[in-house]
Amino acid sequence: MSEKKKFLLRLDESLYAALEKWAAHDLRSVNAQIEFLLTDSARKAGRWKAEDGEPAKDDAATPS
Repeated sequence: MSEKKKFLLRLDESLYAALEKWAAHDLRSVNAQIEFLLTDSARKAGRWKAEDGEPAKDDAATPS
């Protein structure tokens, strides 16, 4: 497994509380819940392929 990128994320306290409650319900840490939600959203939007973890082909050539 590749190393994960670390970065600081600032959230509104009420959003964090909602995520914390949701994560506890799903038996995940808040970090794992955020990662799950972002991954699910990226897949549904066609921006990330689950098979290889790479961006969708149409995004791979897009400059940042």
